[in-house]
Amino acid sequence: MIANTSLFSSCFCTVDPEAKTTAAVMASAGYGYYRSTIFLAMFVGYTLYYFNRKTFSFVMPSLMQEIKLDKDDLGMITSSQSLAYAISKFISGVLSDQISARWLFSIGLFMVGGINVVFSWSSTVAVFSGLWFLNGLGQGLGWPPCGRVLRKWFEPSQFGTWWAVLSCSMNLAGSLGPIIATVLAQSHSWRAILSVSGTVCLAVSFLCLLVIKNEPRDVGLPNVEASSKKGKGGSSSNESTLSEFLLSPYLWLLSVSYLVVFGVKTACTDWGQLFLIQDKGQSTLMGSSYMSALEVGGLLGSLAAGYLSDKAVARQGMKVYGNPRHFILIWMMAGMFVSMYLFRVTVTPDSPKIWILSLGAVFGFSSYGPIALFGVIANESAPSNYCGTSHAIVALMANIGGFLSGLPFSTIAKHHGWETAFWVAEVTCLVTTIGFFLLRNIRTKMGHVSKKEE
Repeated sequence: MIANTSLFSSCFCTVDPEAKTTAAVMASAGYGYYRSTIFLAMFVGYTLYYFNRKTFSFVMPSLMQEIKLDKDDLGMITSSQSLAYAISKFISGVLSDQISARWLFSIGLFMVGGINVVFSWSSTVAVFSGLWFLNGLGQGLGWPPCGRVLRKWFEPSQFGTWWAVLSCSMNLAGSLGPIIATVLAQSHSWRAILSVSGTVCLAVSFLCLLVIKNEPRDVGLPNVEASSKKGKGGSSSNESTLSEFLLSPYLWLLSVSYLVVFGVKTACTDWGQLFLIQDKGQSTLMGSSYMSALEVGGLLGSLAAGYLSDKAVARQGMKVYGNPRHFILIWMMAGMFVSMYLFRVTVTPDSPKIWILSLGAVFGFSSYGPIALFGVIANESAPSNYCGTSHAIVALMANIGGFLSGLPFSTIAKHHGWETAFWVAEVTCLVTTIGFFLLRNIRTKMGHVSKKEE
């Protein structure tokens, strides 16, 4: 499936004889084997990245039975990771073009695994927070190298699709993680779960270092990435100055919207389980099942967002004003609000299990789709010389949202209850969706735009 990328090419791009010739040459030049093994290594590696990012949330119920932690303690631990992740991912994104992607990815995975092992030996809030801060620093090294490798190994017309497929590794880890942790917690301690997951990370980090290749040229193949289009003067016609790029309103519209979407999604994945158990009277197993349903929905949402938005781009083409992906993005953000509202007002101790799981799946579908699209749009809308920086900025804003979903969100819950905390997230999501809808036809090409393009 992974090697047969021409299947996706026919769906997502317009018919172009030159593109067909390029695809045929690549198919006969041995790209398939390397694409398959490299993509599989990144998929497995990032699945472990995400699983070991969420292990504290997965084992939180059993950990709290051994160590007394209040809501502020839990918020401090999760926010320490989110803060470090935001810092690390921004720096990693800016520097990813200058550093070997396979080394960056593998070092981060090794660091995350080792910290999870040490975390399993600890017992105090201060140590937990410090180690989870270090975990966040390691986590930030994971995705930017993936984006760089995807751009080097897959054609531009397929970039959005494979970005979405790779992002499904998070949903796989998120859907299986709560169930695995709950089942293992019945016969093993939370310490054993973290120790084993960290050890697996350590082992896979070495495999990733061996398997992942930065670009086709490293194995003697021509690079896939199209060369920059040159103007008559010899410089790239798609380049802009840093000030032109940073002053683009669209960059900051994407950033603020991504902050809210990612923050609301993180709040629901980190606290939804406790909300169900403590306020809605559901069992621990129901809480973990809800989280799994959310992640399964997220997996489907990521794939749907990539597939449908690439179809829209192929049909309408890229524009200076408005983006073909906006329609899907707005509908999914609206779906987030509706599913959160129904979850808050309809779920009771007597609610049918299938209804709770359905709401979780719908929220996951509606939240992970935009998360995949924001990254793709930030890359494709940026000037050619600031693609990495563009994604680094919007990702930084997203992780600020993740930070706000930790301690500030848990503080609202502590003083006003989970019901009020989730209502705040709900209203914030609605306001952002309306704002993005009103600005959907904003100029989407960041940086310099020539008179001819206008």
